[in-house]
Amino acid sequence: MRASKVSGVIGIMGLSAALLTGCGDGGDGGGSDKPFAKDSADQIAAKAVEATKKADSMRLKGDMRQEGGTVSLDLAVDQEKNCEGTVDNAGAKAELRHMNGTLYVRGNEQYWKNSLKNQPGSGKVLSKVVDKWVKMPADDASTSGMCDKQGLIASMDEDESTRKGMKKGDTTTINGKEAIALKKKASGGETHTMYVATEGKPYILRTTVQGGNEPNEATFSDYDKPVSPKTPSKGDVVDLKQLAAAGR
Repeated sequence: MRASKVSGVIGIMGLSAALLTGCGDGGDGGGSDKPFAKDSADQIAAKAVEATKKADSMRLKGDMRQEGGTVSLDLAVDQEKNCEGTVDNAGAKAELRHMNGTLYVRGNEQYWKNSLKNQPGSGKVLSKVVDKWVKMPADDASTSGMCDKQGLIASMDEDESTRKGMKKGDTTTINGKEAIALKKKASGGETHTMYVATEGKPYILRTTVQGGNEPNEATFSDYDKPVSPKTPSKGDVVDLKQLAAAGR
């Protein structure tokens, strides 16, 4: 088994990017007597993206419907790439902790069955990794970009065409915080909405995509709160690199 083939971990970055699709610099919303009255939707969204980039930390919680079911992510991450949280892909569940350049993954049986599918010797490895904290190799390509807060936010700006033409909507409340909605109807019929905090720093509080084949929703919270994952107890950890070497 090659440790670099653990596909369950790789997919998390793709989910995060998908949950953020549609966020961006929006179009001019015209005159408004609501918060950000002097700013266009473009300007509000630009300020929100910039503020979110500068935040020391945040928590991203989202759901994306895709073929085969719904993928859910709940991840707290900071500028130093410390992170902890969970991912659930149609019952394949895993907990994640990343600190000091090392990623630990604790997955259930379905998670590891999916991740080790078609791997040589996977049957022998499965019983050793289920419900254990698995230490991923520090140089493993599959962990590249994991827990990269700036990388998550950068995914918003990959295609400027998806960021134009948003309009100001009403204000609402997201987790007890007032937010203004920025909306855009996409060519495929989906409605993209970004909710931006109207008080304090203009952080992104939620994004949604309604309609279409892959609706999704992501909520952003716990801005600037410390992310301090604990290293799992030594007796609960198995080293994937060592398991891979033993299986050769």
